[in-house]
Amino acid sequence: MGQSYRDLIAWKKSMGFVREVYRATQGFPREELYGLSSQLRRAAVSVPSNIAEGQAHYSPREFHRFLSHARGSLVEIETQIMIAQDLAYLSSDQAERLLLKAAELGRILNGLIKSTNSDTKPLQTPN
Repeated sequence: MGQSYRDLIAWKKSMGFVREVYRATQGFPREELYGLSSQLRRAAVSVPSNIAEGQAHYSPREFHRFLSHARGSLVEIETQIMIAQDLAYLSSDQAERLLLKAAELGRILNGLIKSTNSDTKPLQTPN
């Protein structure tokens, strides 16, 4: 756990994903400023934020928990992208590109989560 969160591929990719989500939501209708646009942006920001916060705890168990939160935010984003496409706020091409990026980030997060599993042993419960 000696590396900085800034060295993690998952964090770097998720930071790029945040920029893409912000660019994509710029074209949303004004009435969505505090609705779907805001939801998408907050969920996108949550992914690298949880990766960073989890890594900063220096505990494999905590890191694993925060990575799980990041993955949860990512599936929120995927759902919100599909909603935005259904409402014609995103074109099919835009939605597909974002969903592909989300899927790639999900695979990276899953790998990182899996790598922390060996360090996170379940708590022993008394018999």
